[in-house]
Amino acid sequence: MALAYDEIGAAVQKRTSGYSAAPHDASAGIPSAPAGAPSAASDGDLDRKFQLLRSVGEECQTEAELRELLARKKEFILYDGFEPSGRMHIAQGLFKAINVNKCTEAGGIFKFYVADWFGLMNDKMGGDLKKIQDTGMYFVHVWKSCGMKMENVRFVWTSQFIEENATEYWTKMLDISRVTSLVRVKRCCTIMGREEGNLTAAQILYPLMQCTDIFLLRADICQLGLDQRKVNMQAREYCSSVGIKHKPIILSHHMMMGLKAGQAKMSKSDPDSAVFMEDTPEDVRRKITNAACPREKEPRTSKQSELTGEVDGDSDGMVLNNPVIDYIRYLVLENAKGRGTITVDGRTYDEADSLESDFVAGKISEKGLKEACIEKLNGIMEGCRQHFAKDKEASDLVALVEQHKVAVQKEKDQGQVRPTPLRSLRLAEEGVQSLGVVFAPRPGSDLGVTAEAVLATLSCLVRAKQGRHAKLVLWCEDWSCIALDKMQGDLKAIGAYYGILADAVKGLAKQAQVEFEVKVQSTEILRDPNMYWISVIDAGRRKRKGKSGEEPVIGLEEVAGHLPEGEALTESGQVVA
Repeated sequence: MALAYDEIGAAVQKRTSGYSAAPHDASAGIPSAPAGAPSAASDGDLDRKFQLLRSVGEECQTEAELRELLARKKEFILYDGFEPSGRMHIAQGLFKAINVNKCTEAGGIFKFYVADWFGLMNDKMGGDLKKIQDTGMYFVHVWKSCGMKMENVRFVWTSQFIEENATEYWTKMLDISRVTSLVRVKRCCTIMGREEGNLTAAQILYPLMQCTDIFLLRADICQLGLDQRKVNMQAREYCSSVGIKHKPIILSHHMMMGLKAGQAKMSKSDPDSAVFMEDTPEDVRRKITNAACPREKEPRTSKQSELTGEVDGDSDGMVLNNPVIDYIRYLVLENAKGRGTITVDGRTYDEADSLESDFVAGKISEKGLKEACIEKLNGIMEGCRQHFAKDKEASDLVALVEQHKVAVQKEKDQGQVRPTPLRSLRLAEEGVQSLGVVFAPRPGSDLGVTAEAVLATLSCLVRAKQGRHAKLVLWCEDWSCIALDKMQGDLKAIGAYYGILADAVKGLAKQAQVEFEVKVQSTEILRDPNMYWISVIDAGRRKRKGKSGEEPVIGLEEVAGHLPEGEALTESGQVVA
């Protein structure tokens, strides 16, 4: 393994072996039914599966495609990714278990993408990959303990998966960047909890890689929250751009409210905005007792519209921003074991609409509502508490994650900088004291190798020789050319261009007595792809203190400043290249 963190791969394999019924080969697709074969299910069974899946999503893009998928495939792949970044709140734990159980009951294979590299890009846990991966293991334990049926669940770790599929993964990411504008990528920044301004170069990579994950995981359905809708739509747009027939279906689940007034969604940074999976019964009581619990409906905010897909509430745009009822609707009346009931002030409910109507009408009290919610939540969460109390590995992980959080905060308070894993590509063997590198010209609009390009390259090599370097290298940026849409991103055509250019230069270089070696960008990166891209991400995520707070060391302004004179920064591929 090429990672700098050699112990992680084996540890992850060992620690996840009890939770996955299949190996990490997430690239293995599930075959479709052959043309003309009988439907994957009878009409009644197909409708049952459709209704199960549709109940998961507050939005579906599109219902027709979902029905067609169920008719075409007996088994299909759904995916959700999570960025290990600290404690797990109840929406990530219980609510996710409820939805996953519905999806697997409908015939799906659910792939959880443990996005350790994404946590690194987003600077979680101090940008320490080992700490991020420890947190990911804690998440796996939570899901096991709260009723998620694991038989058709697979856990795929980003760092391992990308290394195993490096060529396909990175060329796909480059191709997505080739056809995706910078404006489009910046609109996806809310998937990281970031606004469009003050972005690092690594944060531009984030949505491009998340879009790539969908295709490399062979996902038929993106089953993420509505806050991830923009990047999932980006994947569908990519399909349209390059002519992929079957687009990934988007099945976006509800975003649960924060417990405080005005919180459209839960926040990990605010411990009182949500119930967390290892909260004590006393914590649950305190949080629900203090939670906002209005009876009056309010106009929907723009943030709520973004997070709900504008499908809840009345047609006049009025919604009841009541997180206690939200918890009852999504966690109590539906739970990992199936449908439930709740009794409030002597009235028993098995669905949330009538409970909400009675509460708005004053037929049940706020105190009674909260007491019933507290009792039900504590009962549902008891299995998770017992798991973390009795399972030594689970309890040790909680303690370890807490230690990591304290250490990260201490480093931040003291202004400490974690040692960087940065390492540049090695283009010469050990002992070479001085290396002269000439960047070969990229293909132009005429798509051919021109005499001007050959002579300009030779001239640069001659000047480099005069610098008395021990070795000269002609550097051919084939992967950068994909990102920049040179030769329509055709890697074979780009390779042919550089091959012809190098041969022509070599023919003239003999007369000029210039010796050089040709190095191809993709070949050198693939010698150690994880270390290369970790180095890229780590360099791109760095920030420094500026006049207006933290500023990127390599942000969009810095990228724009390195473009050729007169070239505007408009494409995401320019940042990647």
